[in-house]
Amino acid sequence: MSEFSTPAIDWAGLSPYLVALFGAAVILLTSIFLRTSMRRPFAATAAAVTLLGSLAATLTLFALDSEASGLVADAIQRDSLAHLAQAILFGTAILAVLVSYRERTADEHAGEFYGLLVAAVAGMAFLAASSNLMTLFLGLEWFSICLYLLSAISTDRVRSLEAGLKYLVIGSFASAILLFGLALVYGATGTINFVEIGQAAEGDNLLLITGLAMILIGLGFKMSAAPLHQWTPDVYEGAPTSVTGFMAAATKVAVFVLALRLLNTAFPEQAEFWTITLAVLATISLAWGNLAALAQRDVKRLLAYSSISHAGFLLMPLAAGNELGARALLFYLIPYAAMTVGSFAVVAARERELGRPVDLAGLSGLGWERPFLGVAMATFMLGFIGLPPTGLFLGKFYAFAALYERGWIWLMVIGAIFTAVSVYYYLGVVRALYMRDLPVGVPAVAGGSPPRDRLLTLAIGASLVVAVGTFFGIDPLIDVIRDATAFMTFPY
Repeated sequence: MSEFSTPAIDWAGLSPYLVALFGAAVILLTSIFLRTSMRRPFAATAAAVTLLGSLAATLTLFALDSEASGLVADAIQRDSLAHLAQAILFGTAILAVLVSYRERTADEHAGEFYGLLVAAVAGMAFLAASSNLMTLFLGLEWFSICLYLLSAISTDRVRSLEAGLKYLVIGSFASAILLFGLALVYGATGTINFVEIGQAAEGDNLLLITGLAMILIGLGFKMSAAPLHQWTPDVYEGAPTSVTGFMAAATKVAVFVLALRLLNTAFPEQAEFWTITLAVLATISLAWGNLAALAQRDVKRLLAYSSISHAGFLLMPLAAGNELGARALLFYLIPYAAMTVGSFAVVAARERELGRPVDLAGLSGLGWERPFLGVAMATFMLGFIGLPPTGLFLGKFYAFAALYERGWIWLMVIGAIFTAVSVYYYLGVVRALYMRDLPVGVPAVAGGSPPRDRLLTLAIGASLVVAVGTFFGIDPLIDVIRDATAFMTFPY
């Protein structure tokens, strides 16, 4: 009988996850013993400190690691790709903490809110580093369960409870499809490790292709890619706005980085299948997201359909299957994550002023009443179109360059057409900010003078700095991204 060997554990490599999990446990357990009025200040401060600690650990590893290595029997990876994704995720979560401090959730649930937020981003960071099928599913369910609860945490609001229930039911169904796909891939190859799957996989294996197709369906759900997006508008609208901003930004970072690693490492021989599939999903997402957004008046639903259309843009460089596409994807994610959190933060600010959900009429005059919020929101909207001076202009250009290198001019044309379509509804938001008077009978601010929320303003300012900074500071970012993809091989 052979002896069971315990894998060596690299505690330094695990430090970002351990710091986050320890912080989440402290927040949840300590909040029980605090007075209700003290829970929010303590939990928010502890969450911010925890996330800063995880970010510092990630950046330290990023600076030290020159070569990729496996952790815990190669279950997860310690490499530049994981560190870059984790830095974006922890930064996004810090912004979410700032935005959420004055969220309209009961103080008695503040400990659970911030504990779940920290636990969710830890799961996303774990997913981005996954290198086998078991840790892939564990990471995906880890953060999904946290998001189900966060979506429904405003128990006094029916829409929040409805959002959590819809997300749970549809998410469970998608997880089941994903798990079945993972089982089929294991059955076809006899291994769960990404590298070993790539070595064992045969291109014409029907069992393997079926499993890969089911995996793409499961990941497409988390990406909010059409036609797997049906949950997105309702959940984004019903969840607390700070949760929506975090979910819209961070989930895409984690899942797209995981997809980049999984597809190029485990399924290079099946590249023709998955690149064409992703190109089709990109086309549907661009069409569905942009056309549906034209009819929206609720700003959160408009941004939800915008998120679906950007899932299409993110799928384009991934579908290219080349090194330039990988770099384009990673670069795109940085300004996109910042602008997404920032735009939902502006919506949160307006919600708190009006005391009701924000539609386009509710944004009327915001650019004059709150010059900083107006400039920030207008910049984010122009950036989502792909206009300078935001980094998304370069991100879209980079994505089109990857498609050109692949020879997919047709997908470039589709992307350009739906970029033109998006101009209408993004400029509609800008028009509401500056070119409409406040409707008769609607107070500019609920209760009189505007509340001052310095933390939310700080989050919007930081998002704006990242969005614009990625336009002017492209060279160092490209160097970092080149290092993050240097260890990978690509089919095209």
